[in-house]
Amino acid sequence: MDSRLNAVQFCGMWRSFIALVLLATPAWAQDNATAYEALRLVGTQFGRGSLNRIVSITGVKGDPQPEKWKIVLEDPEGRGVRELQVAEGKIDSDDTPDRSTAGSPEGATINVSRLNLDSSGAFALASHTAEASHTVFATADYTLRTDERGEPIWIVTLLNRSSRPVGTIYIGATRGTVKRTQGMFAGATMEDVENDYDQEEGSGVISDVKKRIKRTFHRTQDEARGMFERVKHSFSDFINRE
Repeated sequence: MDSRLNAVQFCGMWRSFIALVLLATPAWAQDNATAYEALRLVGTQFGRGSLNRIVSITGVKGDPQPEKWKIVLEDPEGRGVRELQVAEGKIDSDDTPDRSTAGSPEGATINVSRLNLDSSGAFALASHTAEASHTVFATADYTLRTDERGEPIWIVTLLNRSSRPVGTIYIGATRGTVKRTQGMFAGATMEDVENDYDQEEGSGVISDVKKRIKRTFHRTQDEARGMFERVKHSFSDFINRE
């Protein structure tokens, strides 16, 4: 009887110990792989040269990191693109899609030496931007590609618990600049709208709200610059650390 009781007590103590360990463990240690880690796996399996042919990397429903990353890269023999899927520390699919690939202009490749922001850092900046705009979200979709100038950019789309988009943030992957947002920092409350009827045209509450939104957005940009210095992570340093 005593031995069974001691076993039960031991199991209870062990579960408590595990819970304390998990609480004490940094959040990133419990997450799925980041984009950098997925890219490193591609470089390991297909050679470092493959990292110079990356067109885009995407992941959906990240909490905060997605379970799977889809990586599109140019075929070295010029036969379109290859589409790899990385999950659970391995490449679990390798396809050659016959459709055009969404991403950089005309499928331009990413200069990985210019990457200074992993998906974990992109999430930190996107989460801060969401908080500043009072946007509540549950998961995040990620896309890393180049913009119209050929610069790498993170596009982070935030989704609510019903998997409906509530906002999108465009973040430069070299300097961490929040370039623009969609579905955020806009609109007025119903109280603002009702009070606006008593104001003169062009100088009412709606105009004031727009000014406040603009100030908030620029303040958020400034705060993001400071945060970027804390989450900045060179991909070149990361890949050469092996």
